[in-house]
Amino acid sequence: MPDLRIDDLTVEFSNGGFNIRPLDHFSLEIPSGSLALLLGPSGCGKTTLLSCLGSILTPTSGSITFGEVEVAGLKGPELTDYRRNTIGIVFQAFNLVESLSALENVALPMRAAGYDWKTSSARAVELLEQFGLGERLHHRPGGLSGGQQQRVAVARALALDPPLILADEPTAHLDYIQVESLLQIIRELASGDRVVVVATHDQRLVPLADEVVELVPNLGASDLPPETVELVAGEVLFRQGSWGERIYVIEAGEIEILSEHADDRLELRAVVGAGNYFGEMGPLFNLPRTATARARTPARLIAYTVRDFRKRLGPDRHIMAGDHREP
Repeated sequence: MPDLRIDDLTVEFSNGGFNIRPLDHFSLEIPSGSLALLLGPSGCGKTTLLSCLGSILTPTSGSITFGEVEVAGLKGPELTDYRRNTIGIVFQAFNLVESLSALENVALPMRAAGYDWKTSSARAVELLEQFGLGERLHHRPGGLSGGQQQRVAVARALALDPPLILADEPTAHLDYIQVESLLQIIRELASGDRVVVVATHDQRLVPLADEVVELVPNLGASDLPPETVELVAGEVLFRQGSWGERIYVIEAGEIEILSEHADDRLELRAVVGAGNYFGEMGPLFNLPRTATARARTPARLIAYTVRDFRKRLGPDRHIMAGDHREP
């Protein structure tokens, strides 16, 4: 029976001159026959981990083992075989082919694996009927509701009966009634030797899970030391839409926080003076900068990672939503 084992997994990439680690020395073991939830907000590394498990993304270091297979080391035909026969992926946006019917979408993985149309279509009909879509076999995605499209996506992931199912935010586009039906399907998938890993922020899945892993954004993981930044009046520190993991404390001078509009217009949102901080929303939630920071006057700043900034605040103070100068 294949178990899923993740050992000391790190994923690091460079963006805007900074090193970002959505996963930092992460380890986890999931027994066969289990439903595991990766729970947490956007930016905490859930989708990154699913991408590594699905061999879409190669980790910087560490290992992923499913049964006897070391996933990160697969290349060429072995990698193709793993992707085709070992994993089934349910994408957040469904990723159904709009020009194909529900039947053709579900049969697609089998056709790609070399099965003839008769065998592929018979399997697709079996799965779609199992999920209550027997009357929607020849409907294209545009003629299906969100819940029906999600069930088609699940059926497609099961077409080759893979032992590992990965689902990214499967309830994100569904209403309450549709979610109730999908939750039952997800629970039933984790049976026998199959492992099901679901990335979600939906707490309704928690009672169904065998394993719940709570992830939080990995902040300040590149261990950059605090540094002094000197700006002249008019100099831009960072731009809206850029990435970075520094929070800035002003020692002297003033900083303008600006919104950049599509017509190149700049809107002044705030002026931040000495003793205040700004720029925490991007690092805090692992998101792009939501505003531009520009020196209003000559300024001297201290740049901190989130980890060092928390130390600066001390144990009795916290970075709170609503405290920020950069929304």
